[in-house]
Amino acid sequence: MDLSIVVVSYNVRQLLALCLESLYQTLQETSLAFEVLVVDNASGDGSAEWVRERFPEARLYANERNTGYAAASNQGMAACQGRYVLVMNPDTRALGSAIAILLAFMDENPGVGMAGPALLYGDGSFQHSAFRFPSLPQILFDFYPLHYRLINSRLNGRYPRRLYEGGEPFAIDHPLGAVMLVRREVIEQVGMMDEQFFMYCEEVDWAKRIRQAGWEICTVPQALFIHHAGQSTVQFRDRMFVALWRSRYLLFQKHYSAAFIWAAKRLVRLGLASESKRARAQGLDADQLAARLRAYESVRRMPEIMPKELG
Repeated sequence: MDLSIVVVSYNVRQLLALCLESLYQTLQETSLAFEVLVVDNASGDGSAEWVRERFPEARLYANERNTGYAAASNQGMAACQGRYVLVMNPDTRALGSAIAILLAFMDENPGVGMAGPALLYGDGSFQHSAFRFPSLPQILFDFYPLHYRLINSRLNGRYPRRLYEGGEPFAIDHPLGAVMLVRREVIEQVGMMDEQFFMYCEEVDWAKRIRQAGWEICTVPQALFIHHAGQSTVQFRDRMFVALWRSRYLLFQKHYSAAFIWAAKRLVRLGLASESKRARAQGLDADQLAARLRAYESVRRMPEIMPKELG
């Protein structure tokens, strides 16, 4: 088996349909031996039933509860048989021979353990698909977006667009988790995703562990995917804000120094105070404002209520 593809879905049936249709259309035109595994995280929109009817050849795992992205991805990866595993969000779809390009690059570069493609938004515009590991300036920019040039700069963890436009693969810290191709040997050596991450940052933690094990990680700009971005997470905006920061603090506690965590906590608290003022000035209705402020307060208290030691 050349390739195993794991797609984790949650309440995005229409996008999942486009994703699977593009996968089968693209891969059936190649000589690759592949399998598709869909893990549905208790969707309420009929996604699992649709996959059973429309793509009986896909291996479907229909969970009775939402186990989180990392756990569901691991559930699929544990059943994979391919030399490579492609982990994809359901709001992505491959363009042209993108998957074959990724596999050819990995075959030609045995020191690369993980690779990601270049991503485009649904309207075809550029989307950052590669990032540097989180830093204090990135936390600052989350709350104080000063200037678009700074937002898209190295200070905010971005790689310059000229690297994408140059067309040649380039080394990165980590890809956006929407599309990641990983060697089976890497999974066997490093392990799968850390299931403490319910959502967000699981790919950053995974990439850190892969890099620490001596593997290189690259972006392959000639491989293009559409990524509609955040279609599952927008369904619970305030809850997802809390989930994002819970995952970030978990990442910091696993991989960063006490001094970094101390500074990060203070930057976040300053930023949350500013966000609270902005929320009160936005004219939200009482319920929306209360929910937003509860989310901010949950994040503000988070470093005290999280465990000091994480396995």
